Amino acid sequence: MRDRLRTLISSRQWEMVIVAIIVVNAITLGLETSQTAMAYAGGLLTTIDSVILAIFAVEIALRIYAYGLRFFKDPWSLFDFAIVSIALVPASGPFAVLRALRILRVLRLISVVPSLRRVIGGLISALPGMGSIVVLMALVFYVFGVMATKLYGEAFPEWFGTLAHSVYTLFQVMTLESWSMGIVRPVMEVYPNAWLFFVPFILSTAFTVLNLFIGIIVSAMQEEHEHTADEDRKAIHTEAEHILAEVRALRAELAEFRSSQEKS
Repeated sequence: MRDRLRTLISSRQWEMVIVAIIVVNAITLGLETSQTAMAYAGGLLTTIDSVILAIFAVEIALRIYAYGLRFFKDPWSLFDFAIVSIALVPASGPFAVLRALRILRVLRLISVVPSLRRVIGGLISALPGMGSIVVLMALVFYVFGVMATKLYGEAFPEWFGTLAHSVYTLFQVMTLESWSMGIVRPVMEVYPNAWLFFVPFILSTAFTVLNLFIGIIVSAMQEEHEHTADEDRKAIHTEAEHILAEVRALRAELAEFRSSQEKS
């Protein structure tokens, strides 16, 4: 019974059904944010949401029954369990804020679709390298923040009056959002040589450090893809060896059968 249930749960058809239900749930949750949709079909949307939540709960229960304790050893299964558990908490009284967390059910697409799992796996494997880049960026922001506070804090206290203000302003400059006309050019009207400060900062952050983030993520994605490809090749090799073993056993049986026929 459990073997057949595991086969069903791991089948492509089951996966497509769950994906379709998650997409429908995402649409209904989005429609619930519209006052017009709620006024026209609020009861229907609420019913659909409740039915889908019940389906998710039953699906999790079936997976726990099928896999037993192995269910709780799989990170993606625990991810699904946590999301469904949050959705089952009554969203009333002190837990009213959990109503906004119902949209987290859409994140189940990550655990259901293998390609999305590989992407998240790559991002997770990139975290150690990204941590080093974060430390480097923090040092850069600290150094430039102290310099900006001392250089421009007196004339522009709303942007560079304190270290915190300077760091936030520099973060805006790094994102290149209104950095020139909104910040740098007004500063240059008072300090004409301010470009000597801001141009190196942009070059060392927006064009250098951020590209390091991209490089680490791309490298991690490539490693994750190669790891998956290696596992697929090993699985194919193991299956091929199993088939060859069966063929050899069949040939040995045929040879033995022919030998017995010749003797008789």
